[in-house]
Amino acid sequence: MSDRQAGHEGHGHTVGHGHSGRPGGLDRLRHGLRPHSHDAADQVDAAMEASAEGIRALWVSLAVLGGTAALQAAVVAMSGSVALLGDTLHNAADALTAVPLGIAFVVGRRPPNRRYTYGYGRAEDLAGALIVLFIAASSALAAYAAVTRLAHPRPVSNLVAVAVAALIGLTGNELVARYRIRVGRKIGSAALMADGLHARTDGFTSLAVLLGVGGVAIGWDWADPVVGLLITVAILAVLRQAAREIYRRLMDAIDPALVGHVEQALRETPGVLGVGQVRLRWIGHSLRAECEVVVDAGASAVQADQVAVNAEHNLLHALPRLSATLVHADPQASEGTDYHAALASHR
Repeated sequence: MSDRQAGHEGHGHTVGHGHSGRPGGLDRLRHGLRPHSHDAADQVDAAMEASAEGIRALWVSLAVLGGTAALQAAVVAMSGSVALLGDTLHNAADALTAVPLGIAFVVGRRPPNRRYTYGYGRAEDLAGALIVLFIAASSALAAYAAVTRLAHPRPVSNLVAVAVAALIGLTGNELVARYRIRVGRKIGSAALMADGLHARTDGFTSLAVLLGVGGVAIGWDWADPVVGLLITVAILAVLRQAAREIYRRLMDAIDPALVGHVEQALRETPGVLGVGQVRLRWIGHSLRAECEVVVDAGASAVQADQVAVNAEHNLLHALPRLSATLVHADPQASEGTDYHAALASHR
């Protein structure tokens, strides 16, 4: 099954198509040998497949980061390192974000109904907002611990164990970050990608812990809490980036390049004389499109409908992760003719 399933809803059509990108020669051959499915169940299967892959990524992340945080917590108890404490808090918070995201992926599988006509994909974006709060909380805790240690200095022991724990944190976080970001991009999950960026920054903070260990080793006792403060700054940078991405998702922001791809695909459709308004929005890790195209005013209803269907079909090749699209065909207006005059007073 492909990564993308789309339901055509324009002009009474409700069909499902699966594509993975613009068709090459091999793709066209496969298309001819195995036509698109028009079964609505395929759409559900694709959504469940994407959610299942996201849940699998979360479980793997939870296991890796949970184990890393547990090991680091034991070293913190032995050494008293504030810098390592900050790193441990990062890893623990990052592991815990798997819980709301996992719930969101499960909820997102539910089919649309008469109350939630677009489905439950927004649960994933709400989970992303909760992740931002987790990041903010870990930043506050790390900052508090670092400032307290600066005010009340205390030696750090077991430097070798702290260094080893930091290296383990660096490795674990980078592995989890790459995995989450890769899966997030594949299924189009902004929340999972934000979670991956958080893990990547946690890896850099582990590297900062090593610098703190080096400073303490040469007699700079203040190095450990200072590194803790630097870690806090790093978390704030990730917080800003993650919050921006989630805010854009919740506000239905879209990459302008995607709009350009849609317009180009519509213009390349035979029978399309012009392109009107194009609307795109993310719902969870799926895209939805609503578009207007201009067709020959002399075309019959069946011919106009066929142009709209062909336009929808082209969008499936042009736009990744498109789950549903609605294309409205408008007749080309001659001079002095306005087919939408009845709506003028409502705009």
